[in-house]
Amino acid sequence: MTTHAKRERLLLAELLEAAGPDAPTLCEGWTTRDLAAHVVVRERRGEAAGILVKALAPRLERVQQEYAAKPYEELLQLIRTGPPRFSPFALKQLDEASNTVEFFVHSEDIRRAQPDSAPRDVDPVLSEALWKRLERGARLMGRRSPVGLVLRRPDGQTAVAHRGTPVVTVTGEPAELVLFAYGRQHAAQVEAEGDKDAVAKLYAASLGV
Repeated sequence: MTTHAKRERLLLAELLEAAGPDAPTLCEGWTTRDLAAHVVVRERRGEAAGILVKALAPRLERVQQEYAAKPYEELLQLIRTGPPRFSPFALKQLDEASNTVEFFVHSEDIRRAQPDSAPRDVDPVLSEALWKRLERGARLMGRRSPVGLVLRRPDGQTAVAHRGTPVVTVTGEPAELVLFAYGRQHAAQVEAEGDKDAVAKLYAASLGV
């Protein structure tokens, strides 16, 4: 059975190939080549722990630069092939839990950095999968919010990303809320309700991992 993560992986590789190695992305300072290198290093090198552990960040940056120097087609092939057997991401359950959102967000990092891009038409099954993962990870993603943050679907379901006052409620489809929570506030198609200054602080905050 094909998983969401596998489908999103192939779509990400297709978008990277179509864009070429020098296209802009929503990841500040990164081209598509840098983004491809990040995806490969995250799955294949222990230095990827530097994403979460600041003390390891310099080592991660060096390794990522080494991978970015590889031929672009080689990076794309490594993404399509997936993680090696010794990688934790080789486990189907972890791949599905961690990479469905990861690959979806990075696909949108490419798409929405292009002029006149439109939101992707997300099917209901994937939409529900994204919402479930957002519910579980909302507080991690919103831990640096300077204000209280509630994420709300159009049907009224909510996830509290950060407790505090004043409270800003952000409403949108699950895919858009995922982008917002992962630090792509200005690219996400959402509506934010709350004190004007609080909303401005939220949009300027560094959300996500």
